[in-house]
Amino acid sequence: MDGGIKVIVKWSGKEYEISDLSESDTVSTLKNAIHKETCVLPERQKLLNLKFKGKTPDDDLHLSALKLKPGFKIMMMGSLEQDIADASAPPEDMPEVINDLDIEEEEVAIENKEVYLAKIERRIREYKINILNEPRPGKKLLVLDIDYTLFDHRSAAETGYELMRPYLHEFLTSAYKDYDIVIWSATSMKWIEEKMKLLGVSSHSDYKVAFYLDSLAMISVHTPKYGVVQVKPLGVIWGKFTQYSSKNTIMFDDIRRNFLMNPGNGLKIRPFKQAHLNRDKDRELLRLAKYLQEIAHEEDLGSLDHKYWEKYRPKKKKRERIGDESGDKSQS
Repeated sequence: MDGGIKVIVKWSGKEYEISDLSESDTVSTLKNAIHKETCVLPERQKLLNLKFKGKTPDDDLHLSALKLKPGFKIMMMGSLEQDIADASAPPEDMPEVINDLDIEEEEVAIENKEVYLAKIERRIREYKINILNEPRPGKKLLVLDIDYTLFDHRSAAETGYELMRPYLHEFLTSAYKDYDIVIWSATSMKWIEEKMKLLGVSSHSDYKVAFYLDSLAMISVHTPKYGVVQVKPLGVIWGKFTQYSSKNTIMFDDIRRNFLMNPGNGLKIRPFKQAHLNRDKDRELLRLAKYLQEIAHEEDLGSLDHKYWEKYRPKKKKRERIGDESGDKSQS
């Protein structure tokens, strides 16, 4: 008899335990069990983080192939039939100002719309990049925001250096070993250059920044729920530098909508605010430096679920290979 499987389905702000499953059951069986608990029909269910070889599993795939850990949380999107019937009614209580948004599957399709791809092509043709340090062959790409990612730009301080996120230089030094570094801020180029000088990034001896991108490299997109927003399409970089692609690029930003055009390559960093209170306890960059080091050997960064970066564990074979390489070097 095969072992039982217990998973947790998170939907509409609640968690539902599904425990009457076995390894010989299929994804279709799982969906039917979810239907019993939530009343969301199987065809309406979108199981966001349930993946098989980086893709959405087929309904006839056996659960044993997914190798789900006990208590694995499945993030689900899906509407009840009654809610769909009422969808024609105008939305109520829509907030006037949206500071951030969650990238839902219906919005992911935005990245493939021709009107936005045309905007990216225009940026590739017309936006001029001033290369500070030449891209290095074989390196992956790390794209970083500034405000609330590397720097608290709102708090008061005697010097701007006091507002720098802890371990910034250690983080960039570590990342530079495997990644070319690019700074992309939704501000002016003058502001970016001044902040990088202030933080000592532009003149640091242990790492180099390849180039800066400012607000002029961004594009505007219209989302079904939130109207027009400005985003940072990585396609602008990929179109100008063929060595970079969705497979070897990762972007850190405290605002998720900024990587709406490239949801698989974005990691939402915890914002660094109130520097005077949090400077001594913020360890985000130290942890992310370790994550970047661990995924540097992955063949496709875009296939990873960066939302759960803190739970990432290198695959056993890769850990062994890294260990073997270290051993070979020590013997040489």
